[in-house]
Amino acid sequence: MRAQKMPLDFGGEETAKAFPSRLLTAVVIGCVIFQANEAIEVHIGKLSTIVVLNGTDVELPCSFASCMDFKDSTFWWTFQKNQTSEESKIIHIKLKDKTPHIFPSEKYDRVTFIGNIKEKNISLLLADVDFDDNGFYTCCFKNPQEKNQEANATLQLRVVSELVKVDNTVTVIILSVIGGLIGFIILIFIIKKIVMFIIKRVGKKKKECLVNSCANTERGHYGSKTDLKTPPKA
Repeated sequence: MRAQKMPLDFGGEETAKAFPSRLLTAVVIGCVIFQANEAIEVHIGKLSTIVVLNGTDVELPCSFASCMDFKDSTFWWTFQKNQTSEESKIIHIKLKDKTPHIFPSEKYDRVTFIGNIKEKNISLLLADVDFDDNGFYTCCFKNPQEKNQEANATLQLRVVSELVKVDNTVTVIILSVIGGLIGFIILIFIIKKIVMFIIKRVGKKKKECLVNSCANTERGHYGSKTDLKTPPKA
């Protein structure tokens, strides 16, 4: 009796039908995880402390970064006299379809928004600073597209009556000494090369003279022996 072959079914047809839905689920989960890991950033430049002369104008730099759209984001600056004092809002900027609506504080009438939202710049200009402006300035950014995540960065402003000139005398002296030492080493190296070259040339000439002298001596020696021989008899 011939054994009947049974068809093998590993669920290929069902797997093929379920593949699109599984792929869509994986893509959705991946997008959710990716967006959850997205971060917004705020930068105030390389210096965390700005020293400015009393009575002058100063720029408070700030820029932001976001991988998501920021068309309805909110920006604001706050001022804090010291670490224990209460923060006060300097300016409030609300975007509506990337159009900025600026709401400055009446208390800080010397503050002007000089940034450019399209260039992700939200810097301020503080005019005619005085000693009351000493303190901490915080730049803040909130993006509803990033699940209302917030980011901020703080810089310190120090107002002085006179800018201290940096004395570079010691630095100049050190650099001069180092430069002189390097030059001296190079000079010694050059002199050494010249001396070695001269010694080599002199040694070569002495060797040539010695060889020539020996050759002449041998010629004279053999010549004298020839002269001493008696002439043959006829």
